[in-house]
Amino acid sequence: MIRLDFRSTQPIYEQIISQYKFLTLQGYLKSGDAIPSVRRLAVDLEVTPGTVAKAYREMEKQGLIETLRGKGTFIADIPEKLRDEGVIRQVKEGLKERCMELIYQGLDKNEIIHLIEEILDELQGGKNNVRN
Repeated sequence: MIRLDFRSTQPIYEQIISQYKFLTLQGYLKSGDAIPSVRRLAVDLEVTPGTVAKAYREMEKQGLIETLRGKGTFIADIPEKLRDEGVIRQVKEGLKERCMELIYQGLDKNEIIHLIEEILDELQGGKNNVRN
């Protein structure tokens, strides 16, 4: 289910978080679904338990998962309006840099918008609507 790229410059714990977000957006994981324990996932991915624990702590902090003592760890029921303005601001800055690069590559506004729409459709499993 989770695939890591050990050659990537992105830290392993961030890759784990991204994979879980992607699987949730695609509908492979739904609210209430159990996910592997820290130790089980660490063994499966051949990484240290500390790396998985760091990913799980961050996902819990973001409200993506919840751990119930004695029961396990589950995909959380994420409220539709959950927003972190700091994260949004940070992503906006990253998008600004990426859009600037696309402009330097010769793309115009409509081409950039089309690329973003393609990405959103892919992330949302082909859905044409974007969450508000």
